Amino acid sequence: MKTSVVRFSVSLPRQLARELDQMAGEKGYDNRSLAIADMIRAHIVEHRQQQGRGEIAGSITIVYDHHRHHLQDLLTDLQHEHRDVIISALHCHLDHDNCLEVLAVRGKASEIKTLADELIAAKGVKHGKLTITTTGENLPD
Repeated sequence: MKTSVVRFSVSLPRQLARELDQMAGEKGYDNRSLAIADMIRAHIVEHRQQQGRGEIAGSITIVYDHHRHHLQDLLTDLQHEHRDVIISALHCHLDHDNCLEVLAVRGKASEIKTLADELIAAKGVKHGKLTITTTGENLPD
């Protein structure tokens, strides 16, 4: 089934239009409309996450020192407390001292943000990042 489209005009400074065309070509878009539609979707997803509305999907990535006293227990406890939004977990040993964990998450934006903040703020976590996307529901093609 083909989705109906709405056509509208956008006026841009010439240099910005050139930059858009260059970016669209480098990313493999067939035309400006596809590139702009993807940018709009990305901003809608981000806006929904910031508002804490609806369900989102994403990943929480952390790098931490596994020698840090009680850190592994804390991270495991936090994950168990939020098991309703964690769909999968990947644990990798980066070297003798550092581990990488990637949690695939899906649920209310506010709960996922809370979990990410708690994990990233844990003493001994060297770096962390929440990357959000959409579940695909209620987001047009």
